[in-house]
Amino acid sequence: MEATVLWLLAVVLALGSSSSSVQYVGLSETQCAIPAKDRVDCGYPNVTPEQCNSRGCCFDSSIPEVPWCFKPLQQTECVF
Repeated sequence: MEATVLWLLAVVLALGSSSSSVQYVGLSETQCAIPAKDRVDCGYPNVTPEQCNSRGCCFDSSIPEVPWCFKPLQQTECVF
């Protein structure tokens, strides 16, 4: 019984950690909600999601023929 539970947990963790086409490590989803036509390239050919995120950029490979690694929206601070 315990081995079955551990195996099931391992499968769930493996599926949950499989690579996704959209990754925003350290960034909010709103910072990366940039229309495809407005994306500014932040990567290089064959950049991985991890390499892109380590540059402080958003990664979304769900739209072909646009930059997959792109600069996030900059949050502006309000000064009163």
